[in-house]
Amino acid sequence: MSVAQRLRELGITLPGIPQPLGNYVDAVQTGNLLFLAGRGAVLPDGTRPTGQVGAQVSVEQAQAYARTIALLDVAVMQTMLGDLERVARIVKVLGMVNAVPGFTEHPRVINGFSDAMVDIFGERGRHARSAVGMGSLPLNIPVEIEVIVEVTPVSGGADGPPNPPMPTL
Repeated sequence: MSVAQRLRELGITLPGIPQPLGNYVDAVQTGNLLFLAGRGAVLPDGTRPTGQVGAQVSVEQAQAYARTIALLDVAVMQTMLGDLERVARIVKVLGMVNAVPGFTEHPRVINGFSDAMVDIFGERGRHARSAVGMGSLPLNIPVEIEVIVEVTPVSGGADGPPNPPMPTL
């Protein structure tokens, strides 16, 4: 089953991609690897959740935010690659959890992301992963995730679409 079919079967519509919050781009492709920038959740109304997991944010809420990040990242992959069938494998995930001292459920939180990748890409979505706690994250977001994706070349051997131009200062 294609990724597009799987998304339809799961009832998933990919969200729009918010603009980066700093002087960076959403993703950079080099050779057959696509590096996705660290990203926090953006809710359908455009707000960004805040708070520490274990205080203002429950594990279940943080898992849902991690799944939201997964959908945003799939939207970035679609934009960068033009076709989600070019995703050969989700290679590596770094999940960062803004957690209270003593919090130990980081893997449960990042499972929201990992489960979504397997739901969407099947075995190609199964990846190596680190799930770590942080004393804080930018803008007090509860979860930030970055991803490395292996991609297949487009027909004709090209590496795919060029990276978007870097902003000029």
